[in-house]
Amino acid sequence: MFESLGERLQNAVNKIRGYGKITESNISEVTREIRLALLEADVNYKVVKEFINNVKEKAIGLEVTKSLSPGEQFVKILKDELVELLGGQKEDIYIKGNPSILMLVGLQGSGKTTTIGKLALLLRKKYKKNPLLVACDVYRPAAIDQLKTIGRELNIEVYDEGKEDPVLIASNAVKYAKENKFDYVLIDTAGRLHIDDKLMEELKNINDSVNPNEILLVLDSMVGQDAINVIEGFNNELPLTGAILTKLDGDTRGGAALSIRHLTNVPIKFIGVSEKMDGLDEFYPDRMATRILGMGDIISMIEKAEEVIDEEEAKKTAKKMEQGKFDLEDFLSTFKQIKRMGPLESLIKMIPGIPKELKGVKIDPKDMAHIEAIILSMTPYERRHPEILKASRKQRIAKGSNRSVEEVNRLLNQFEQMKKMMKMMKNGKMKMPF
Repeated sequence: MFESLGERLQNAVNKIRGYGKITESNISEVTREIRLALLEADVNYKVVKEFINNVKEKAIGLEVTKSLSPGEQFVKILKDELVELLGGQKEDIYIKGNPSILMLVGLQGSGKTTTIGKLALLLRKKYKKNPLLVACDVYRPAAIDQLKTIGRELNIEVYDEGKEDPVLIASNAVKYAKENKFDYVLIDTAGRLHIDDKLMEELKNINDSVNPNEILLVLDSMVGQDAINVIEGFNNELPLTGAILTKLDGDTRGGAALSIRHLTNVPIKFIGVSEKMDGLDEFYPDRMATRILGMGDIISMIEKAEEVIDEEEAKKTAKKMEQGKFDLEDFLSTFKQIKRMGPLESLIKMIPGIPKELKGVKIDPKDMAHIEAIILSMTPYERRHPEILKASRKQRIAKGSNRSVEEVNRLLNQFEQMKKMMKMMKNGKMKMPF
């Protein structure tokens, strides 16, 4: 998401570098490019116009300080305006009830049922909640079975009463949750191909019956400009507390995310970043803005690492790196932990200052499996002392892992490059662009 937009914005910013002062004449060309980039990304025209006016107003005539170049100052203005456009502050999900009640709504095909499973998993992992999933989509064929399958996969209980009245099911589920010490109830509701009176009547009746703390609208980010109409359609009938944007890992222009809050005042609370059940992230406007501008998202990366990386193991590895004793056994251990953080392509994009050619890199999971196979074909001594790996040993390792000697050599070269990079980072020779 936002790759094309981010690239266009970064190119525009690069044009203004080298000026001693940001003036009306040199800012006009840059803001014209930014305007086109935003419009092509499917951002609403009114939003683009207001955004450009705000950037221009703050940028024109801004004197260059000793600590920041014109380009850096302009990036700061652009980033601050993007953060504001995306909602300013992060909007937290309600978690104080006992139980807290959340109702998920949306059109058919937006990914509601999968998203509610992802949300339940996030609430359990991050907020230590004991969630109950409630099957209130009694119309779509196999909707209840799909939710039950997700529940089994995640080991989360699903409450259902078959094809009964959804309003009664929701009410009974809340009673069941109270009696059985569930502290979060997530209600999966029916969707339609379009908004209609029957759908809204049912959703309003569920809302009146259980009085949920959160009503979140699930939106497919691929719908573009129509996202605003969908939000307004639901928001006019229900007191929406937020939106979840799905499929942000797909080939989408991203304009919906940049228009939603400004035009509807409904905050984005979560974004779907992969098809996996842990592929739902809380939405931080400031982190998204820095990622769009190619400044990385190191905080999210650290948080992902904290979820999956063993702290003691990480400390040992860090100490060995400092002492220059990092070997292939440490590399394998680190490699396995990084794999648990999610797709490497997503992690690479979070690194500040990452070269443009690396941002678009596609990493085949098979390549990662090959690396693992090569290292596992070495003896423990060889992993600890890779310098002893000469031709005969490399041939044996290649045969044992069913890979070529060239691949073994490539891995060893990459390992040496990694060690050099770590040494540079330790000595403070690597600098970030902002």
